[in-house]
Amino acid sequence: MQPFNYKKVGQADNAVALVAPDAAASYLAGGTSLIDLMKLNVQTPTELVDINTLPLAKIEMQGNGVRIGAMARNSDVAYDAIIQKRYPVLSEALLSGASPQLRNMATVGGNLLQRTRCYYFRDTAFPCNKRVPGSGCPAIEGYNRIHAILGGSDRCIATHPSDMAVAMVALDAVVQTRGPNGERSIPLVDFHLVPGNTPEKETVLQHGELIVAVDLPASPFAARSHYLKVRDRASYAFAMTSVAAALDMQNAVYHATGKRIRDLPITLDKLL
Repeated sequence: MQPFNYKKVGQADNAVALVAPDAAASYLAGGTSLIDLMKLNVQTPTELVDINTLPLAKIEMQGNGVRIGAMARNSDVAYDAIIQKRYPVLSEALLSGASPQLRNMATVGGNLLQRTRCYYFRDTAFPCNKRVPGSGCPAIEGYNRIHAILGGSDRCIATHPSDMAVAMVALDAVVQTRGPNGERSIPLVDFHLVPGNTPEKETVLQHGELIVAVDLPASPFAARSHYLKVRDRASYAFAMTSVAAALDMQNAVYHATGKRIRDLPITLDKLL
């Protein structure tokens, strides 16, 4: 592991002020992804800004929807009574990911920003356009069983590994951020980028822009939602493919069941 400086902050503005001007600085939250990548020399930040004491861990009603702080732990969100009742697809997605120990550490913001599990990205012995733009993508002709079916390019076919993000897209989640240019609200469906010609750019965030919360709007279908994950083993495995689906039902006088589907949002993994 490369040497690095470590600083701890208690306010979001201070964290942004430290990271934004330094291209080699990174935020440290749960660390369940970043520390692994530092050990592999895939990411080599020279400064870590610890944001674990930021007051961003609440899960609370906001209007008719719910705001989830970026520092809320995955396990806390998964077992929250409001989430389980009103957004079961999100609880199911979180509980299908990682292990209980990792869910107890991993944060909502970190979950959205975790890096791909592509074998070639995580092994610096291989070229990778995400790590070194223009160096190549051995996954295209190599072992690519866990890679994208749709949405890739001739530069990259890696997928994002988050189960939570798949569910949140189906729920029309909105990411709230604070950065060097102020605050932004970003629909999650627009948050992650497909590889195109710049696979090293994975999100629309600017360097130093900090996720502070994710908003789930009130939804007529979220309570009738489900997450399905297909994987090689029953636990602690990344998805071969996954789907989040929700039903918006309405009464129908001239229908055999008395109900009919008004809307059916479906989100698929393997689309990047």
